[in-house]
Amino acid sequence: MKLSRAELKSLMKNKLMRAGLKEEHAEITAEILTWSDERGYHSHGAVRVEYYSERISKGGITIEPNFQFKETGPCSAIFEGDNGSGYVAAKLAMDKAIEMAKKNGIAVVGIRNISHSGSIGYYTEMAAKKNLAAISFCQSDPMAVPVGGSEPYYGTNPISFAAPTADGRTVVFDMATTVQAWGKILDKRSRGESIPNTWAVDAKGNPVTDPNLVNALLPMAGAKGYGLMMMVDVFSGILLGVPFGKHVSSMYHDCSKGRELGQMHIVIDPARFVGIEEFKKNMSQCCDELNSITPADGYDKVYYPGERAELRKEKAYASGGIEIVDEIYEYLKSDDIHFNRYDHKNRFAD
Repeated sequence: MKLSRAELKSLMKNKLMRAGLKEEHAEITAEILTWSDERGYHSHGAVRVEYYSERISKGGITIEPNFQFKETGPCSAIFEGDNGSGYVAAKLAMDKAIEMAKKNGIAVVGIRNISHSGSIGYYTEMAAKKNLAAISFCQSDPMAVPVGGSEPYYGTNPISFAAPTADGRTVVFDMATTVQAWGKILDKRSRGESIPNTWAVDAKGNPVTDPNLVNALLPMAGAKGYGLMMMVDVFSGILLGVPFGKHVSSMYHDCSKGRELGQMHIVIDPARFVGIEEFKKNMSQCCDELNSITPADGYDKVYYPGERAELRKEKAYASGGIEIVDEIYEYLKSDDIHFNRYDHKNRFAD
């Protein structure tokens, strides 16, 4: 099913509001979910709405959160999320980080006690569109085995950075520190498709291709990915005083309780370093030079981070809209809020 941007966003917003989220927060959440789907990040788009609706309706997301922003120094702050929508908290915290970085050159804003915040590339792109460079880290619940281990300890623990160029392009990099994000496996499940045998393992630690048999994810690049997982957890967990490592709450264990997740935004004003025009000019040159590299066999070109996502967005609208799985579309347009699919399930919603 292909939907226009406005129709998809409206369907998601309305469903979130029916679950209990107030309109302002449903608007922000639906906007970011749409941002993901239109770029082909379907693992962090409409496929998530039913889960959020179940958690909202059962009280696991605070619908009237007491958000608080406390500056702890000229360049540092804590945003208290009160277990409200992670999308809203992360967006508002980035607004504050942008303001602080414009004023003082750099901002380090920790976000405490929030729910899942989706594609974190959205937040770093916000800064890039204001002529700033940004990094964001975010915790997730344990579902990846550390190198040499047989039990999950860290989550997919994503990292994103973004930067502007001189010609309107935006470099946006957003990755999980596992070989693949769990949401991607969830998307494959919804489509009835298999996964590569390098993404995950079963209960015995053997590689799997059936997404329904996944017991744990694998770190990207072995020990390197494992180290990055720990780095993310230190910056967005231990540093902020929220649960860390294996203590991070499960996405599905109890939908009536807040998740108390942490996230960290770091925003830098290039004007305080090389200068904004020089920075943007060199970013454009960098992207052009990457594009001009002779591609290896089997590749059409070298893309800079975020370029293919923009191309997918353009292709989607040129071909009639954003592609959504029929089952998800039927749910979004139905009167049902949720089907009790997630509460008290394991880390993979089984």
